[in-house]
Amino acid sequence: MQVEIRKLNIDDYDELAEAMQKAYPVIDDNVWSKRNIQKLTSIFAEGQICILVDGKLAAAALSINVNYELYGDQHTYDEITGNGTFNTHSNIGNVLYGIEVFVDPEFRALRLGRRLYDARKELCEIMNLKSIIVGGRIPNYHLYSSELSPREYITKVRNKEIYDPVLSFQIGNNFSPVKILKGYLKGDSESEEYAVLLQWNNIYYTAKKNTMQDSVVRLGLVQWQMRPLKDIEDFYKQVEFFVDAVAGYQSDFCLFPEFFNTPLLAPFNHLNERESMEKLAELTEEIKEKISEMAISYNVNIISGSMPILEEGQLFNVSYLLHRDGKIDEYRKIHITPNEKKYYGMTGGNEIKVFDTDCGKIGVIICYDVEFPELPRLLADQGMRILFVPYLTDTQNAYTRVRHCAAARAIENECYVAIAGCVGNLPGVNNMDIQYGQATVFTPSDFAFPSNAIKGEATANTEMTIIVDVDLNLLKELHYNGSVKTLTDRRQDLYDVILRNQN
Repeated sequence: MQVEIRKLNIDDYDELAEAMQKAYPVIDDNVWSKRNIQKLTSIFAEGQICILVDGKLAAAALSINVNYELYGDQHTYDEITGNGTFNTHSNIGNVLYGIEVFVDPEFRALRLGRRLYDARKELCEIMNLKSIIVGGRIPNYHLYSSELSPREYITKVRNKEIYDPVLSFQIGNNFSPVKILKGYLKGDSESEEYAVLLQWNNIYYTAKKNTMQDSVVRLGLVQWQMRPLKDIEDFYKQVEFFVDAVAGYQSDFCLFPEFFNTPLLAPFNHLNERESMEKLAELTEEIKEKISEMAISYNVNIISGSMPILEEGQLFNVSYLLHRDGKIDEYRKIHITPNEKKYYGMTGGNEIKVFDTDCGKIGVIICYDVEFPELPRLLADQGMRILFVPYLTDTQNAYTRVRHCAAARAIENECYVAIAGCVGNLPGVNNMDIQYGQATVFTPSDFAFPSNAIKGEATANTEMTIIVDVDLNLLKELHYNGSVKTLTDRRQDLYDVILRNQN
């Protein structure tokens, strides 16, 4: 007999489904879909482990990595897995959460479950995660529920007076019961929908800085004054001045406005608007790399407003997320304004995603995008906790649209929303004459937040920065104990917001 333990892959799916069906014969919807497994193996390949016996899949363990402070000990299986979307997974999480472990009944005498748990523990140590947490079923509880409470049942299992195939196994693997969860897994009639929250602590864990364990995140917003610039070096000096100022206050993020580099359009003012924007796009790669160097040297994550890029004859409005570790992400504005279409022939992007940072999951959208509530809702469903919105508005009524929509997005998605725009005027550049702006950080509206749901705001139409601290733990508290729970209370039996397949 040959036993092999390795990473699960999508080619294993048919055998996986067959083994799960045999392992859970009494549970409805007891088999993960192929799409579920495809996503798990793509976002967190290391956490999906299987065992083959003589080449046949005999057991498997599925896991995600989560920022556990966002969910806490009182959660359901649907909440921790994002209703089976696994959007709760975070590459910078601090807890390995076990979402599935099973052994084909044909192979249960081989003690394969212990091998899977040993592999999980090794992974937890390698990744320097704080602990492994699972919501353990108690499948024999229905045999005793008429005479024992869940607490009494767990005590008897711990004392080895009763054998439970799951709980006894977990305790034997040094997992400690933390809490009894009611209504944890819908349809688990054997456990009467009870579960035991169990935890194994990694004794080698060392706390990491700048993770969600530090729940307070500092935001620096730049209200950028449009001014003539003699050359690109003059632009870099102005950018670095603000990066230096924001970083001096140990900010985690620095947000610049949309199209804040358009003073560099001045030398191309003899061209039409489209041609001049294409010339500006030729500078974007250099600007991106230069600001990325600033992010590293000043140790601050920079959302570089937005800039144009030209690809295969199409102009896109792009915001770069320049991580302080050197990584670069980008977001392309999806909703293009009539002005952008008319003067520049801009094309909308087609990718909606959150970004993992050393301060948790964030979203970036650009100006007009915030007026479409579906887009931030999709980001919130993927775990976004802070939404950054660089904008450029010429008049006060245009700014008012962005402002009020941003405030609404913060309330309805239980997140923070930071907006920053340009101010002043820019003579000598076509279609960039005047700007109106007021940088602001919006919060949800509940007792833990300011009564006006504004954490901080700049003086309107004045060049300045604002530095604001936001506490992510308050969002977690709001999600579970808020006066209203806008994410939880949605009638998803009647409606939903669906992200279509993206190219």
